[in-house]
Amino acid sequence: MQLVTSLSLISILVQDQDTALEFYTDIMGLEKCLDITYAPGLRLVTVAPRGQRKPQLALAKPGIYHDEAWMQDVLRRMDPRNPWMFATNNCGETYEKLIARGVHFLQVPTRQLYGIEARFTDPDENMFALLEPFPEARSLCLARCIGTAA
Repeated sequence: MQLVTSLSLISILVQDQDTALEFYTDIMGLEKCLDITYAPGLRLVTVAPRGQRKPQLALAKPGIYHDEAWMQDVLRRMDPRNPWMFATNNCGETYEKLIARGVHFLQVPTRQLYGIEARFTDPDENMFALLEPFPEARSLCLARCIGTAA
């Protein structure tokens, strides 16, 4: 029996959900999937590449249920060396489009063993990779991909 069937939601911490929503929809070209307010300070906002339902990025703002110690613990455990990836068919072209839209890149498109990769951050300094995987590494790399960028 398979216990887990798919990855459905990836949470990233943001300071302002509206600002994050604007970045991911207007600049990155994703679409808003959910925007539900459950109670004051408790809002679920998700985005994903157009037409994709899994996985979605949850733009999570720490709420009234999270104190400073919890936030520091979460930030301490985050590993920026292994970012989530956005797949692209042409890393160089997508990089140029996103640069023109104001995306902050930490690394220009660089040839790696598995493909051409560029790393960028969102306004809250969450790190992501833009990846054009080589055919022989495509299935391995796409296991960490969120979807198609721009």
